[in-house]
Amino acid sequence: MSKATAGDRVRIHYTGTFADGEVFDSSEGRAPLDFELGAGQVIPGFDQAVDGMEVGEKKTVTIPAADAYGEHNPEMVMAIPTAELPENLAPAVGQRLQMQTTDGQIVVVTVKEVTEVQVILDANHALAGKDLTFAIELVGVN
Repeated sequence: MSKATAGDRVRIHYTGTFADGEVFDSSEGRAPLDFELGAGQVIPGFDQAVDGMEVGEKKTVTIPAADAYGEHNPEMVMAIPTAELPENLAPAVGQRLQMQTTDGQIVVVTVKEVTEVQVILDANHALAGKDLTFAIELVGVN
């Protein structure tokens, strides 16, 4: 059997869940996820989990937040005065928006709170600060 090692192109099926069992992502009903192992194309803990697996092998791993999308960084939460928002924007809690930094970089933010005077935006990844559990099946190695 082929073992997955860094530099290999791998194909996996997976289901990602939170600690309470809620599914947040899955390849079920789709083509397998295809990526180069060890190239930083997936979260570090996912690379580590697949490394050394054999084709056909299944396993379940829990990846701590630090090896997934990182810890939640309070410095990435900001309050924007509503007067500074575009006139045609009516933000709603949970809405995802794009902002541009002063150096031109696009950042995706989530609206966390809306008041008459300000909007609280969070630029952390939606999964930051969360431990993630993945059921993984390695289906191919090139």
